[in-house]
Amino acid sequence: MSHDEHAAHGEQAAHHAHAAHGEHAAHDAHAAHDAHAAHDAHAAHDKHAGHSVEMFRDRFWLTLVLTVPTVVWSEHVQDWLGYTAPRFPGARWLPAIFGTIVFVYGGRPFLVGGYRELKDRLPGMMTLISLAISVAFLYSAAVTLGYRGEPLWWELATLVTVMLLGHWIEMRSIFQAQGALKELAKLLPDTAIRIIGGGNGDERTEEVTIDQLRVGDLVLVRPGAAVPADGIVRSGKSSVNEAVITGESNPVPKREGDKVIAGTVNGEGSLRVEITGTGENTALAGIMRLVEQAQSSRSRAQALADRAAFFLTVVAIVAGIVTLIGWLAAGAGLDFTVTRVVTVLVIACPHALGLAVPLVIAISTTLGARSGLLIRDRRGLEEARNLDVVVFDKTGTLTLGEHRVVDVAAAEGIAADEALRLAAAVERDSEHPIARALMKSAEERGLDVPLARDFAALPGQGVAAEVEGRRLEVGGPALLAQLGVELPPELREAEARFSANAEAAVYLIEDGRALAAFAVADAIRPESREAIKRLHDAGIEVAMLTGDSAAVANRVAKELGIDTVFAQVLPEEKAAKIEALQREGKRVAMVGDGVNDAPALVTADIGIAIGAGTDVAVEAGDVVLVRSDPRDVARIVSLSRASYRKMLQNLWWAAGYNIVAIPLAAGALAWAGIVLAPAVGAVLMSASTVIVAVNAQLLRRAAL
Repeated sequence: MSHDEHAAHGEQAAHHAHAAHGEHAAHDAHAAHDAHAAHDAHAAHDKHAGHSVEMFRDRFWLTLVLTVPTVVWSEHVQDWLGYTAPRFPGARWLPAIFGTIVFVYGGRPFLVGGYRELKDRLPGMMTLISLAISVAFLYSAAVTLGYRGEPLWWELATLVTVMLLGHWIEMRSIFQAQGALKELAKLLPDTAIRIIGGGNGDERTEEVTIDQLRVGDLVLVRPGAAVPADGIVRSGKSSVNEAVITGESNPVPKREGDKVIAGTVNGEGSLRVEITGTGENTALAGIMRLVEQAQSSRSRAQALADRAAFFLTVVAIVAGIVTLIGWLAAGAGLDFTVTRVVTVLVIACPHALGLAVPLVIAISTTLGARSGLLIRDRRGLEEARNLDVVVFDKTGTLTLGEHRVVDVAAAEGIAADEALRLAAAVERDSEHPIARALMKSAEERGLDVPLARDFAALPGQGVAAEVEGRRLEVGGPALLAQLGVELPPELREAEARFSANAEAAVYLIEDGRALAAFAVADAIRPESREAIKRLHDAGIEVAMLTGDSAAVANRVAKELGIDTVFAQVLPEEKAAKIEALQREGKRVAMVGDGVNDAPALVTADIGIAIGAGTDVAVEAGDVVLVRSDPRDVARIVSLSRASYRKMLQNLWWAAGYNIVAIPLAAGALAWAGIVLAPAVGAVLMSASTVIVAVNAQLLRRAAL
């Protein structure tokens, strides 16, 4: 009886991400989560380097207070609204005094940001804002000191106030999008119950902070408590809620020998857990690290947005110069002309454009992490929407990588489950892969396997034992030949069927009569059928790559409805198969979990690594599936398409409104009495930013 030599992966916890990441930094995830989120925001939106939500909030409120007297004592505003502000000595200087304070205090982030952009020779939105408020300030100061014209103090103050409000909203949106990282870090408890001693009944416990835990420590995880670090259950039985890490909605049963993940929540039973990973070496830290990496990785859409923002900055400056020259040539007053220029510079700020892509990146990456999809490289997720074919490794990916009973044929007078129950009992004390397959299959069907007596191995043939007073043998064709057993017709038909499917046949025998035949093979994952169907529904071809024989590969392909099969492929030939598909003009994704898959993962347009696989496979992948669930491949495609739609919508809105806004700001409709004030321009520009932010947030509703 031959068994698949690949049956080595199955019992690994599919979500154990720290086994999937080889790089470990030297800082604790729990202590560093704020820095992580801040880094993400800055990487995604580096014009705000050194800024924070609180800074913009505080400056906005104080600037708003200073803006009120600037507006109230403005002569223009008094004339328009028909009121007279309180008069006292020096009252006429209030707009200039408060306007100057607003410019220096409220405008500082924009002035510093503009200086940095010019220093880096990358003029952008901060350059435009700083240019607009500087022109308004210098002109207003000159008029206040005697130059002929109308000052723009109230326009300057309201402009700075509205800009601070817009940036506050933007920064808050970005940090909210990355809040999943903070929430992940908060999953870790502050303390743990460490067990000391245990010999001679002197076991005692002590409460320690999680940074005091070391590999090898034994901790007590009480019902309802969070697991403090990655580990292995040494005693106890419970179920653990792993939804926040793996996306699995149902509690996962845990017993002795099972792995548990830091941050997951214990259910109704107590567990004693031996620590295997702490701090940066936990699955939780690995997930946070990958989310960080993805949010800061460059994407083609981001590069497009950056180029568009630079182009729009140039357009705005040129439009401002043309507006200045045009109105002066038309004989307009300097105050009117400067106001038009300031409005053009403000309304053309590519602010929404700068937010359009980073916010979608942040949201889609954290949304993926919550769903068990860890994006290591943004370009991998970006390309997923264009896939033509997904190539699956068979063993451990579409199949469990473990033997199972995949078919049962019972003789007359015995039920299939009863036959399996008895066969599993006979094999209970055996360590042979076939024995494990029978036992596992019986357990998964919920069968109560009885104890056996007088177990005996029959070398080269099988095993024998007494079960419930019956002497039974289990073995393959060699045992049938040795005992001279003739198969009844129904079992002969089953034997032929098993052979055609390249499945090993095992028989249950009692008193020289065959009671049942079992087909043993690498079992197909229950989720694989739905995974293939979802990809087909998305218009994507599915192929399978395996080193197994054509008969085995074709059996799996036929059962799952796979389009193309590459069988008996040597490890070094896997990448060549991917290249062959690419030469046909197809965009290819490779899904695998083993060291042998790493070259193919790198060669493919998108490498998708199964989270339960080896470090090498995961490091080679663009996307890591935290669960070993092939259905998640289709979810990657759905997330990619939804993210791309949002990016396009945001880019069109952020850039497109300027087609109307810039001419309007320049005074193209002044002849009709329609003239925009700088503050109105700031409101419109900020409104576009808010619309982009809200539209990006709608991505959270995408069905994956």
